[in-house]
Amino acid sequence: MVLQVIKESYLSACRLLDEKKVGQEPVWLARIRESAAARFEELDFPTTRDEEWKYTSLAPLLKLPFRSRPERALRAVTARELEALTFAESRHSQLVFINGLFAPELSSTSAIPEGVLVGNLAAAVASDEAWLRDHLASWADYDQQIFTALNTASIDDGAIIYLPDGRLIETPIHLLFISTAGDAPLLIHPRTLLVAGRGTRVTVIESYTSLAGDTYFTNAVTEVVLNEGAVVEHYRLQEESPCAFHIATTQVHQARSSHYSSCAISLGGELARHNLNLVLEEENTESSIDGLYVVNGRQHVDNHTAIDHLKPHCTSRQLYKGILDDQATAVFNGKVFVREGAFLTDARQTNKNLLLSSEATVNTKPQLEIFADDVKCAHGATVGQLEEEELFYLMSRGLRPERARALLTYGFAEEVISKIQPRSIRQRLDRIVMEKLHQSWEVS
Repeated sequence: MVLQVIKESYLSACRLLDEKKVGQEPVWLARIRESAAARFEELDFPTTRDEEWKYTSLAPLLKLPFRSRPERALRAVTARELEALTFAESRHSQLVFINGLFAPELSSTSAIPEGVLVGNLAAAVASDEAWLRDHLASWADYDQQIFTALNTASIDDGAIIYLPDGRLIETPIHLLFISTAGDAPLLIHPRTLLVAGRGTRVTVIESYTSLAGDTYFTNAVTEVVLNEGAVVEHYRLQEESPCAFHIATTQVHQARSSHYSSCAISLGGELARHNLNLVLEEENTESSIDGLYVVNGRQHVDNHTAIDHLKPHCTSRQLYKGILDDQATAVFNGKVFVREGAFLTDARQTNKNLLLSSEATVNTKPQLEIFADDVKCAHGATVGQLEEEELFYLMSRGLRPERARALLTYGFAEEVISKIQPRSIRQRLDRIVMEKLHQSWEVS
């Protein structure tokens, strides 16, 4: 009964959006939102009895009375605050969203070359682009995923990137989602669509953050489509309020000879879950997905990944690392599917976890499901603490115990951080990781 009341409050927000959009949006989008809302009403919220949510309870989230997003930010974002969230490499290729709504006065796209579409979803919908009709809500399945259904039913604004065939974008594009909830818990539905044409290349930074310790729920969906020969480098940085809830789905579809690489960083939130799903639809595709989660206090982070090899001659690599302190908890579930006929698949998956406290907990479950012959697949997981011998060695060289621990811990994370190409992202992560570990020592 309580869950039904919660669901009805979410649906009420969707109905208010429907009323506001009457006569202002194309019929095809209205039908998508209507279908998603109907599916959301039919689905149940997952519980720990569901295998996919066995170690992540939504009880803390579902007990809060979230209200729908306001029409404008609850407070202005200052130039100083924005500067602290801006990456040097994408200063003039940055889209800013406040509580899910595009903020043109804070955005800058002067570095985006002509012919490449980087903008907000509401404006693209108004122009009724054919490519948008073909791709929006076509890839992230809302038929079985209740939070994807809720996001799709709530589509209003968001970020879009469209690269025509053959375009190579040297400047990283930064999609910055800022939340300012105020006193009452706020529900926000960020939406992102990236379509990379044939032979294109682009780097995208997708970041979620807040300006204060507000309580809110970010329910995000990102769809990424790579056409033949496209190369997409995707960074995802989640550093939200310690009182925030974050549930997100990233759905990636790859055509022949495309290459998708991602690095997903999870640092903030009371509860954070990211579902990353890759479908390698044609031959000779490559995927490389890395992740790093650093949590402390009573934070809970959950990473679910799925890489689906449908065709032969495809390669995937996966490395996720976690650092946990205090009473923090983490979940990693990584699936690799090798379908019938997908011979000569090369897939490797690794999850490593470092516990800095005896009260921290990790539940890790790497999985392989192989239905083809002549493949190379491997997976593994480790959970451990800092080695006493390594600590002793560093202390014998004159380092204080806390700095020795910091050096070893940072070295554990560096395997992921060092792969990040934009220098300003690496520098920010260096600082944030050390702050999370209560260290002030400069590591770089």
